[in-house]
Amino acid sequence: MHPETAPYEQGLLDVGDGNLIHWEVSGNPDGKPALVVHGGPGSGSSPGGRRRFDPEAYRVVLFDQRGCGRSTPHASDPAADLSVNTTAHLVADMERLREHLGIEQWLLYGGSWGSTLILAYAEAHPARVSEVVIASVTTTRRSETAWLYGGVGRFFPEAHERFLAGAGHAADPVGEYAARMNHPDRAVRERAAADWCAWEDAVLSLEGMGTPYTDRVDDARLGFVRICSHYFAHGAFLEEGALIRDAHRLAGIPGVLIHGRLDLGGPLTTAWELARAWPDAELHVVERAGHLGGTETGDLIQAALDRFATTGARPVPDPTAI
Repeated sequence: MHPETAPYEQGLLDVGDGNLIHWEVSGNPDGKPALVVHGGPGSGSSPGGRRRFDPEAYRVVLFDQRGCGRSTPHASDPAADLSVNTTAHLVADMERLREHLGIEQWLLYGGSWGSTLILAYAEAHPARVSEVVIASVTTTRRSETAWLYGGVGRFFPEAHERFLAGAGHAADPVGEYAARMNHPDRAVRERAAADWCAWEDAVLSLEGMGTPYTDRVDDARLGFVRICSHYFAHGAFLEEGALIRDAHRLAGIPGVLIHGRLDLGGPLTTAWELARAWPDAELHVVERAGHLGGTETGDLIQAALDRFATTGARPVPDPTAI
């Protein structure tokens, strides 16, 4: 990875609905624009994301999606209105940020939930995307959510039973967690958040990376689980299968998809289906990696970003052309 660099510019962008999203820019002010799209949803950006980019070649933009990180209001506050926190809102926020920074085209990089948001943005604004690099591909279909919070439980029956018990064995456990994360009693929200994160860590437990979800503390954990359960209970506010169905809109955009064959939470099937629907994407399957990746995954990400550092912007079609 490249050396750590501090942001040279940052701010809060008013995106409407009472929301301000935090953004920051580092690297070369005259370099190739790139946007890091964090996962979660609700994780917030990480400074380490900048280290994937050559600071001499890239102008790197990080931002915190609505309700998390340093954006306000924070979703840990039950008064924060999540009805104005949907995939369509986040796509519009990204486009508003691009315009605010005076960027014509940018490379998009992210993983997990970040890949869902990247695809939604790129399919809505393909002329604004130069390349895409995604690790741990998801499209947040309801079928994918059903696997993550249900089907994969066959590998971790004890932990899954605890997860279901935390939702009172409701018929729709994800929806029940979403309801509990809106409960006026903070103790109820904290218990639900702890149970949710314990399950997330159980799914990752074979990857030897510790307990990254449980390690979130206080408001960061509450906001993360409230946003996650909100999106997953509503199918990410997307028509089922729409991102793969509409992948033809990505024609001409070079893409690199990197996915671990041992990703239990997000099986390889989604990445495979996306690669088949997007002819300009290349799929790299990392045989021994899971959802969080590892050295080989990191090397493939690095190679893709270093390769794209020297490519120019794609021609932007004339929107008035017939």
